[in-house]
Amino acid sequence: MRVVHTICPYCGTGCGINLIVKDEKVVGTYPFKRHPVNEGKVCIKGNYCYEFIHREDRLKKPLVKKDGEFVETIWDEALSLIAEKLKEYSPDEVGFFSSARCTNEDNYVFQKFARAVIKTNNIDHCARL
Repeated sequence: MRVVHTICPYCGTGCGINLIVKDEKVVGTYPFKRHPVNEGKVCIKGNYCYEFIHREDRLKKPLVKKDGEFVETIWDEALSLIAEKLKEYSPDEVGFFSSARCTNEDNYVFQKFARAVIKTNNIDHCARL
């Protein structure tokens, strides 16, 4: 068994956590007591942030709909399809919804893309909900 220092993946705060790894599988978390951001305190999401890692139903490849069914594809195909579909809409017809699981930097780039490239102000973040 070993402990791996890392940062919680759930929001941009950057809380330090310790992942407990047994037989090369993450089996739990423990607060990083000396981390300067959270000083050993962890929210409920951070406490259970490891549970998605080894889930059987976790998506590991992008899915696209073909003939009414979702099928796995490669990232290049999925991103090309998204780009093509976005071109079909005006800026007022699309909205962007970002995630608390991204870093602040990721969310900044995301909103910059929505506003500067797509030219829409229709952007929100899940933390408000």
